[in-house]
Amino acid sequence: MNDYLKIAIQGAIEGGKAIMDIYATDFDIIVKEDESPLTLADQKANRIINSYLTQTDIPIISEENKQIDYSERKKWKRCWIVDPLDGTKEFIKRNGEFTVNIALIEEGVPLLGVIYVPVSKTLYFTESLEKGSYKFKVEEGLESNLEDIIEKAIKISPASKSEPVKIVGSRSHLNDDTKVFISEIEKEKEVSIVSKGSSLKFCVVAEGQAHIYPRFAPTMEWDTAAGHAICKSAGVEVINQETQKPLTYNKENLLNPHFLVSC
Repeated sequence: MNDYLKIAIQGAIEGGKAIMDIYATDFDIIVKEDESPLTLADQKANRIINSYLTQTDIPIISEENKQIDYSERKKWKRCWIVDPLDGTKEFIKRNGEFTVNIALIEEGVPLLGVIYVPVSKTLYFTESLEKGSYKFKVEEGLESNLEDIIEKAIKISPASKSEPVKIVGSRSHLNDDTKVFISEIEKEKEVSIVSKGSSLKFCVVAEGQAHIYPRFAPTMEWDTAAGHAICKSAGVEVINQETQKPLTYNKENLLNPHFLVSC
């Protein structure tokens, strides 16, 4: 697993470099069939990340890859799930809150997760449930020193119960169901909203900057898998609101149900 973690970290950092090259330009925006924006950065980062992950001979599910039919995918014991640029809207708005997401899944369960924030060069990762989750600021010139990154990373942990209850909202999404959820908590406790984009919403709960992240709107598996792994290893639950069990991955339908991230 340590070798897989190093490959995933290197892929995320190198993919992040490609994203930043384009972020500095007057980039073009393409509209996909589902009307979500796609930039050249998504495509370029995806090629780079795939070039690293294919070294493992583990199949890859990526937002930017052609999706493989479930009749084949259901035979996989392990797979990578990748979002080469999570938070494309944040990228387009140039607010810096976009990430590279890479997760390793086994039998539907996230084992390993890497989230990289290219603008701040902040890395979140976990190698296994037993080892916990970590955060590291990647300094210039140290991108390839993987042993140093892993050894010097700081362990993160969720917040203790306190008030106000810090609830993560999105800069791009805050629907009626979420507003109702928040209003119910406000009947009993003081609430503070923490606004974040992309998979950073998972990270702020995992590192104790927020208590709860309700997601009552559509997401795909590549939006959540890496964040789920990091939260899980930090002691935070990511619960399917239909089954009241943890989210699972490499499903026939890659669309997630509504979920709640909390301690």
